Amino acid sequence: MFVVFSYTMFNKENDPNKLLNFALILSLITIIYNVLEGVVATYFGRSDETLALFGFGVDSFVEVISALGITHMIFRMKGNAVAKRDRFERLALRITGSAFYLLSIGLVASAIFAIHTKSEPLTTRAGIVIALISIFTMYFLYKKKLQVGRKLDSAPVISDAHCTKACFYLSFILLASSILYELFQVPYVDAIGGLGIAWYAFKEGREAFDKAASASLGKC
Repeated sequence: MFVVFSYTMFNKENDPNKLLNFALILSLITIIYNVLEGVVATYFGRSDETLALFGFGVDSFVEVISALGITHMIFRMKGNAVAKRDRFERLALRITGSAFYLLSIGLVASAIFAIHTKSEPLTTRAGIVIALISIFTMYFLYKKKLQVGRKLDSAPVISDAHCTKACFYLSFILLASSILYELFQVPYVDAIGGLGIAWYAFKEGREAFDKAASASLGKC
């Protein structure tokens, strides 16, 4: 019902304030969804002993910090035009970048350990389900954020859309590694999936620090 309401409101209204309200709703959905996804993914990742799913869940928690910075920025945009990131947003980016780097290091170390000890997941069924839900959710959020960003001609909102698109691609890494192991028991594919998520985490961490250093509103 919410999707139908928001879709109708978005397509019928071109008022900047209402579009910003819609962008704010999308940002809040991103935060709530990532918190829930993080809790579920880390729980099943630990109980099923799947590194890729656990790393994916931790990544979701880090994304919440980034989304809080975007939400704060949208609140500022409702009052005045935003040309640069403020102190809070830059701090959020530095925390996000540090957390992504730590996640990347932890996943690489865990993957090496898993390969060395020849440990494998008990099951990756939860990873398949969570990845599929994430793919559909992130695609919806990406498309809506991009549309509202273009209507507002807003670099911050468009940048947020591209960050959501990165999460969309990340879900495919989890899905691929989970399916390959669940159906074919491909050795070390879970550890390889963890390394793929580590690469994305490192890349996002570097981008977060670059944006915090420049304070400009470039694309993600």
